[in-house]
Amino acid sequence: MGTSEVMSGRMIEWRSATIFAALLACAGTAHAQQTPAPAQSAAAERPATASSATAVKRDLFTETAHLKNDLMRYLYLREALPQLTSDDRLIDQQLLATVEDELGLYDEAMNDFPFDNRVQVPVTLPSAADWVAADAATEIARLATDRHIVMINEAHHDAHTRELTLALLPKLRAEGFTYFAAEALVNSDTDLMKRGYPVTNSGSEYLHEPIYGQIIREAIRLGFKVIAYESEADALADREAGQAQLLYRQVFKNDPKAKLFIHAGYAHIDKAMGNLGKNIRPMAMQLKQLTGFDPLSIDQTRWRDIGPMPKKDLYYQLVTAFPVDGPSVLLSRQNGSVWASDPDRHDVDVILPKSGHQRRPHWLELGGARQSRVISSEICQRQLPCMVEAKFVDESDDAIPADRYVFLADNTMNSLYLWPGEYKILSWDRGGRKLSARRLTVGKPGP
Repeated sequence: MGTSEVMSGRMIEWRSATIFAALLACAGTAHAQQTPAPAQSAAAERPATASSATAVKRDLFTETAHLKNDLMRYLYLREALPQLTSDDRLIDQQLLATVEDELGLYDEAMNDFPFDNRVQVPVTLPSAADWVAADAATEIARLATDRHIVMINEAHHDAHTRELTLALLPKLRAEGFTYFAAEALVNSDTDLMKRGYPVTNSGSEYLHEPIYGQIIREAIRLGFKVIAYESEADALADREAGQAQLLYRQVFKNDPKAKLFIHAGYAHIDKAMGNLGKNIRPMAMQLKQLTGFDPLSIDQTRWRDIGPMPKKDLYYQLVTAFPVDGPSVLLSRQNGSVWASDPDRHDVDVILPKSGHQRRPHWLELGGARQSRVISSEICQRQLPCMVEAKFVDESDDAIPADRYVFLADNTMNSLYLWPGEYKILSWDRGGRKLSARRLTVGKPGP
């Protein structure tokens, strides 16, 4: 698919070793924030074949998969991208932003992916006179009462689109949902349910992001049977079919009245064709045909903060009319129905609030469930750049962290956001060597 098609907003799909993504792109703006320290350049890790702009473009999807850790992948990409022409950077900037998201560099992920990748369909914005904002998790749980399939999507480089899934898990469990399927998981981690938490080899690199890891951890704790459903097919049409068939075989074939909650990417949850290509039937369409159940499809990739935007931007106008402070939906003042901007494809549109900034986006508090704890680059023992992770004390060192952040410069500070509990705070250099370790207790907030 050429750049002109991408810029028109059409879905593109790419596969990079264990990374799978469905990403939409339209023109936008961005600016870089942190700059890696010059010491210990990522060039030392560059494969010998990445010696020209063309070679770098070819290698970015495969060579990063062979690097030792996420920090090394990030440094490689930051150094490789400037060697590409501007026209060649589109897909690779998506990859960089996804890696930044996995490292807890949430602001940087938004800034380094300078395109509006939200679904663009013609829409007349609702008016505050006719609609009122309401809590998304509460209203979706209400809509799910008589459903057998609930599907919600994410933007792979924007962890803010995972907050609502985490909030929905207990509500849907209370509604009788017993299966949870996540696109990032792989079937090879046969000990996942017994262990109770994901590790780095439990799935694709998406899963390395802390909120995604917590989604899996919470689903297991609540008693869901957690399902991996990724297809190994290379062709997009075959992948959509393969995902639907795997979900059917693993859930509905032997439990025809099952209730399944699915967390997927972008247009996999579409109930009509178009975003994936003119003749490609999305996974949701095919799963409906296989099971006979109409999925409750929830989109949260369009109405979200993607960084600086003009006042004419529809998201900007919508959150100005409805200044929400958490994942929200709009209810009709007349009959209580839930607003959908693209009702042929989705039943519900979620509005995510503006990210807000202190040291990191305010949404990381997850509505007060997490507390911030200040960290400084001193934890890196002057070995920069370094990755700082907070891991639960009763989990292994390869567990997906509760939060993480990367220090690129000395004499700097930032924050980790943590649930109440006992943690080990670990720092790692770019080669994966542990630099420091200490304990931290986060108590329950006061009354």
